[in-house]
Amino acid sequence: MEEATTLADLRRNLAPATADAAAFDGWSAQAVEQAARQHGVDPELAAYAFGGKQMAMIEAWIEAIDAAMFAAVPADSLAGVPVREKIRRLVMARLEAASGREEALTRALAIMAMPQNLARAAQLGWYSADLMWRVAGDTATDYNHYTKRTTLGALYAATLQVFAREKDPEKPETRAFLERRIEGILRFEKVKAQLTRSPDERFSLTRLLGRLRYPAR
Repeated sequence: MEEATTLADLRRNLAPATADAAAFDGWSAQAVEQAARQHGVDPELAAYAFGGKQMAMIEAWIEAIDAAMFAAVPADSLAGVPVREKIRRLVMARLEAASGREEALTRALAIMAMPQNLARAAQLGWYSADLMWRVAGDTATDYNHYTKRTTLGALYAATLQVFAREKDPEKPETRAFLERRIEGILRFEKVKAQLTRSPDERFSLTRLLGRLRYPAR
């Protein structure tokens, strides 16, 4: 385990082992203690770092998954890659980082769905989608910036649900589901682009009829 210089580093370093323990002990103080002992960390320090908060444990795991995604799919490896494939690789990298920890993921999703955690869960989902688009090279700054992240966040959340339930370690249903949802996003983006073109670029039946009646000279 990398040396931690801050409490945030310590939480992130312990997060994967905490997730392993959470499959049996839930996202609990016992899971943190087990992870700390596994890595030779003072259990009291680990407990202090997480403050006994389940969302702090889950957020640290999400940060660890972010780091795993960056390592598996660096931005320069996506140069020249079609958008569809970029998104597929990035989502799959995140899922593979959670592979083998489906029970911990199921428990985490249940905690994040609690009313008191919904706002923070939404923020985390947005941040994950934003990271994926940034690694994919997206530079949109207008409202497309928001719609892209909203749609990708919804795709990722739905795919996580399928991933967590699927028993086959090869995850064929998850992969097929992801492909279908990516296709849906691309169709949506194509239609949106057609609807949001400038008025001069949009198809106009009136303009077409006018041209048929009064051909351009």
